[in-house]
Amino acid sequence: MTYRIAIVGLGKIAQDQHIPAIATSDRFELVAAATHAGHADGIALFRTVDELLAADLALDAVAMCQPPQARFEAAAKAIRAGKHVLLEKPPGATLAEVEALTRLSDAAGTTLFAAWHSRYAPGVADARAWLTERRVNRVEIVWKEDVRRWHPGQQWIWEPGGLGVFDPGINALSIATLVLPRHFFLKDGTLEIPANRAAPIAAELHMVGMSGAPVHAVFDWRQTGPQTWDITVETDDGTLRLSHGGSKMTIDGVEHGVGPEREYPGMYAHFARLIEQGRSDVDRAPLRLVADAFLRCRQVQVDAFED
Repeated sequence: MTYRIAIVGLGKIAQDQHIPAIATSDRFELVAAATHAGHADGIALFRTVDELLAADLALDAVAMCQPPQARFEAAAKAIRAGKHVLLEKPPGATLAEVEALTRLSDAAGTTLFAAWHSRYAPGVADARAWLTERRVNRVEIVWKEDVRRWHPGQQWIWEPGGLGVFDPGINALSIATLVLPRHFFLKDGTLEIPANRAAPIAAELHMVGMSGAPVHAVFDWRQTGPQTWDITVETDDGTLRLSHGGSKMTIDGVEHGVGPEREYPGMYAHFARLIEQGRSDVDRAPLRLVADAFLRCRQVQVDAFED
């Protein structure tokens, strides 16, 4: 069966990832979008979610790609209209919002999918399988990139609910919460917040696993030149490293073949399976760690940042 889907928000992530992934999918057909800006050829365009849902248009699902601060009301309306909903990461501006959407979806009998796209990077499944049978001794996460390169002019990321450096950092946490075989939690850390912004530009988190293994993470949006997206896991049977955002995997320095890049196509394939099976997948673990960081970490003011 092919599902007719609409996108809400035709920003950079929708243009770069969602539209191409849907175009190559044999399970979804893009038929419409609701957006204040942006354009896509060959589909119906609406200004608001209300106009989209009120239109005489056969529609099965909606992908929510707008900033998280604006996502809840649109997603709730789509669920109440009987549509299956995909939530781009993070699934909401708060944990309570995501809980509310989950309850709405359960009551409506629709599928709700918190789409952590980095979990579909080629090396992630193999890393999870390798780590399952091993004892983890230490984890080091380094996620450093240039905000001017990846988020040009996007002011919403600096506002409350936009997460700041945790917008990319939550990708690392989504991988770690999937591949590490045991639960881990935040102990303390530091958030560096520019004097003219409401969200952090850098963060250091000290976390710990149930066995006592330290899980240390450093996120920074000020890195120029080569970008760093690495997770290193030291075990009692060797060291595994996921690099390039999970697209490469090495064990004790030896690279293991993990296949081609298919993050968003893999994500949409999973969404289709959920709809077929009448299930939802709304893992809140990565967002919970970020929320805990705002609760538990020391906040330090740093120099003002201008785009």
